[in-house]
Amino acid sequence: MLEKGDQIPNVAGIDQNGKEIRLEQFRGKKLVIFFYPKASTPGCTKEACNLNDYRKELERFGYQIIGVSADSVKRQKNFSDKYEFQYPLIADENKEIIQAFGVWGPKKFMGKEYQGIHRTTFLVDENGIIEEVIKNVKTKEHAQQILNQ
Repeated sequence: MLEKGDQIPNVAGIDQNGKEIRLEQFRGKKLVIFFYPKASTPGCTKEACNLNDYRKELERFGYQIIGVSADSVKRQKNFSDKYEFQYPLIADENKEIIQAFGVWGPKKFMGKEYQGIHRTTFLVDENGIIEEVIKNVKTKEHAQQILNQ
């Protein structure tokens, strides 16, 4: 997993509207890049809605928000439209971005082990350097976690 002080990789993905998003296009802007396991599930919905609710406050601190999961463009579009998210959700079906950030790996749920996305958020400065990594994401209070960094 990428850590504080690392340069983010120059990777790209397709957002919920079918538009290519390259992380390099955000040079000069601070980023909140949040990785979530699956669109429209309870925890992911709480997290994404919390960030959307606090979007303007995060923007006052200079942050742009990008969500990333391995969901399809259609699923991301449905998720975004249903909750009126005001930021891009990248459909990283081939897991290029997910693996580049190192958030794919073994997980356990109800006694079963499987491979999946570890819910993780990266705060990135204007030069593409990771300022903070939040691994213990509180889905209902995630924006506050970011603002308190």
